[in-house]
Amino acid sequence: MGGIILFDGVCNFCHSSVQFIIKRDQNAYFQFASIQSEVGQEILATYKVPTNIDSVILIEHGNAYFESTAALKISRRLDSLWPTCYVFMLIPSFIRNVVYRKFAENRYRLFGKKEQCLLPTPSQRKRFL
Repeated sequence: MGGIILFDGVCNFCHSSVQFIIKRDQNAYFQFASIQSEVGQEILATYKVPTNIDSVILIEHGNAYFESTAALKISRRLDSLWPTCYVFMLIPSFIRNVVYRKFAENRYRLFGKKEQCLLPTPSQRKRFL
């Protein structure tokens, strides 16, 4: 089984990020669910994800990863040169996450927000939980 990516379903940047990942995940390793969905909420509860985490969450090998760690672990599974980003794991997470949190706090202001979660295309539906 591959990884599950939970994302903010009303965030324009997050939606674009999911589309970006799908295009670069030729092996279909990842499945997706919005944090706001019923299945997303069940996964959050199962993995006891803190309620203050509202951006990307990766569930992989029985563990939940958040913030920059989730993003970097996702990058290592993508096609092309994206796995090279994993080298940033050498930077301590408390430093990486300062930058990540600042961006996440401003994502709605920078990229906008939808009133409801966007629906995947028919060809993408099988990748969504």
